[in-house]
Amino acid sequence: MANLLMTCREAVERYIQDGDTIAMGGFVLNRKPYALVCEIIRQGKKNLYIEGSGAAGETDLLIGAGCVKVIVNAYIANAAFGNICRTFRKRIEQSQIKFEDYSLDVQPLRFHAAALGLPFVAVRHLLMGSDLEAKWGIKPEEYREDPKLPDLKLMVGANPLNSEEKIVYFPVPKIDVALIHAQKAALDGTIRIEGPPFIDADIAMAAKRVIVSFEELVDPEELRRDPWCNQIPCLIPDALVHLPFGAHPSQCAYHYDYDPEFMYAYDDACKNDELYQEFLNNYIFSVKDHQEYIEKIGIDCLSRLKVGIKNYVQDLPRRRAENE
Repeated sequence: MANLLMTCREAVERYIQDGDTIAMGGFVLNRKPYALVCEIIRQGKKNLYIEGSGAAGETDLLIGAGCVKVIVNAYIANAAFGNICRTFRKRIEQSQIKFEDYSLDVQPLRFHAAALGLPFVAVRHLLMGSDLEAKWGIKPEEYREDPKLPDLKLMVGANPLNSEEKIVYFPVPKIDVALIHAQKAALDGTIRIEGPPFIDADIAMAAKRVIVSFEELVDPEELRRDPWCNQIPCLIPDALVHLPFGAHPSQCAYHYDYDPEFMYAYDDACKNDELYQEFLNNYIFSVKDHQEYIEKIGIDCLSRLKVGIKNYVQDLPRRRAENE
C-alpha cells in the first residue's frame, strides 16, 4: 500500500499544477481547507479554475493572491462577516477574472453528476422564475476558445421524454483536484467527516486527484467499526495531510468554532490593496508552513475556539453517577 501521508508542501507541489480546475469541500464558514489554500498561494500556483458551491474566504484568498483565472460558483461571502467577498467583487468589476454563476442549487447537482460519471445534468426549475439561463458571465466565444471550459454555459431544449416540456442541460465539471478538510483519516486513506458532509464526497469521487487534510490520524480499525459513518473510501485520496486546525479560520465540527476576530480582520484588510498585501505577508508569506501559522495565531486564541462537546459526552457517565 502506497504511503499517502505527506506534508502540505509536498501534497500541493505534487498534485496541483498551474491551470488546474480545483473544487473545495465544506460550505462557507464550515470545514474549509484553508491550510491547503495558503500553501497554494505560498507556492505561487497560477491560472486556476475554481469550481465552487458555497465559497467564502478560502476562494477569496486565492483570488486576491492572483492565483485564479476563472471561477464557476454560486455564492462567495464570509456570511455575517461581510456581504459578497470584497476581493472577489473587486476583481470581477475590474475584469481581472472570469466568473460564471450556476446558482446554489444547480452546482451541487453538477458535482453529483460528475461523481456518477454523467456527461451532463438536466433541470427544470431554472426556467421557473429565474433569468440565470439568459445571464452569461463568460461570453459564448470565450467558452469555445478555452479548452478548460465546456462548449457552452448551458443549453435549453426539449425534454427527450416529453417534447412539450423545456429543460436546461448543464455541463458537468471536469475537476482536476479536490481539496477537502476532514475530522478523521486512517493511513489506508479512509476518511470520516463529522457533521454535515456538504459536497465533499461528490467532488472526491469526481476529481482526478484528491488531497485531504485532517484533524486526527486514527487507526483504520476505529473507522471500520462504523463504516457507514465514513464518507470517502480508502481508494480515493492521493494525499493525506495531518493538519490540526487546518480549517482555521472556519469551523470544524466537534473540534473548533470559526474565528470571528480573524474574519473581521480579513474583511478590513480587503478594503485596501496595501492592507491586503500586508495581510498576505503576515499570515501566508512570512510563515513557512501551517505549524508556524498556528503559532502566529496563538494558543490562547485557538484554545478559546475549541469545542468541548467531546469532553462533555465522554464525561456523561461520571456526571450521571454523581447525580444518582
